[in-house]
Amino acid sequence: MFNRILVANRGEVACRVIATCRRLGVETVAVFAELERGALHVESADRAVPLPARATPAASYLDVDALVDAACLSGAEAVHPGYGFLSESADFARACERAGLAFVGPPPSVMEAMADKWKARQFVARFGVPVLPAAFVEAESALENAANDVGFPVMVKASAGGGGIGLAVAESPARLTRAANRARSSARRAFGSGELYLERYIPGARHVEAQVVADGEGNCIHLFERECSVQRRHQKVIEETPSPALSAEQRDDLMGNALAAARGIGYRNAGTFEFLRAPDGTCYFLEANSRLQVEHGITELTMGIDLVELQLRIAAGEPLALGQDEVAPRGHALECRVYAERPDTFLPSPGTLSTWRPPAGDGVRVDTGVQQGNEVTPYFDPLLAKVMVLRDNRDAAIDAMVDALGEFTVEGVATNIPFLLRALASPQFRSGDYDTGLAGALTGRPTSRQ
Repeated sequence: MFNRILVANRGEVACRVIATCRRLGVETVAVFAELERGALHVESADRAVPLPARATPAASYLDVDALVDAACLSGAEAVHPGYGFLSESADFARACERAGLAFVGPPPSVMEAMADKWKARQFVARFGVPVLPAAFVEAESALENAANDVGFPVMVKASAGGGGIGLAVAESPARLTRAANRARSSARRAFGSGELYLERYIPGARHVEAQVVADGEGNCIHLFERECSVQRRHQKVIEETPSPALSAEQRDDLMGNALAAARGIGYRNAGTFEFLRAPDGTCYFLEANSRLQVEHGITELTMGIDLVELQLRIAAGEPLALGQDEVAPRGHALECRVYAERPDTFLPSPGTLSTWRPPAGDGVRVDTGVQQGNEVTPYFDPLLAKVMVLRDNRDAAIDAMVDALGEFTVEGVATNIPFLLRALASPQFRSGDYDTGLAGALTGRPTSRQ
């Protein structure tokens, strides 16, 4: 195991990684933009290194050279990228390796293979993993022909996309150009690439993902699935495990396809393979996330496993200490993401946290990167906390989550808690028979992603 690691991130995920390191006796080095000198992740680490000022505070966390220098100068042996920012950057992983630092994630070659969604879907299809009809857009003039080949409605996707960015739906040819322009524009701003492809859009679909873990000796296991169909602005807000949508046979097929893809590409460390479950029960590959997933905590609750610890041990060269027959979920877990945003529009609500009292109790877990008195700025994702509950069954988990959110007191900014409570109380969610259109149905706003 490492003696000291640098956490190349901020906020909630930095605090999450630091917590595991503290339990393992591993020293941590935080990094921070000047705006966040007093942030919780800075206070939580054993030491902290300021990052150079850039055009925006967020850009400081994207400075590869500064992060590598901070790790080397602080005596860190490894770098944990968290999620977001440079967590899926093959260039960052290579820079760490060149500096003699272990990168807590998959090899750069795997990250590159999975970073391009179009190439990733072609790759996994070679191993028998189902994919939706799709077409790459070679040129603007070929857009309509490509859409006709795929068949309307189509989802316009950015090849370099992620996190719900670079997505747009075209229900008909009349809406195609506008959808493509919107997807291309947001993708260029976020990823520097406007390459697009079209994929058959499946109304009434559900978003289900499989968690895998693999070591450097060829051992690869799955840790079952997470249901992520409640989404706003193309991003997840409520997750649960196990999925109420999967039969035992469908679950086995999903896990088999995820492992086939992971083994085929030579995956290492923790990763997530995302699938779209069509109304007929078929699960189609969407993309792979070669990093720790935001919603990993509910898997930890049901499995009794610390995924960050597994990540660190694998990066340190240790083999997996678990076999597939040794892992089995228990109970039902839910996660709600609490954002500083207006619950009716989902627009960010910056301000100062004048009151911050998160819920607590048996079976309740709150992962956060803020504390009372902190300023919530418009420069970063407005996630405040992830509230998780574990109970023996789904109904009890929903009731416990309603109670936990009811106890959560936040003043100084608006939050999406009213929307979360509305979603949890809806007949669709309560029954388990819901899809990615749930949030849109409740708010009258298109919110799902494919």
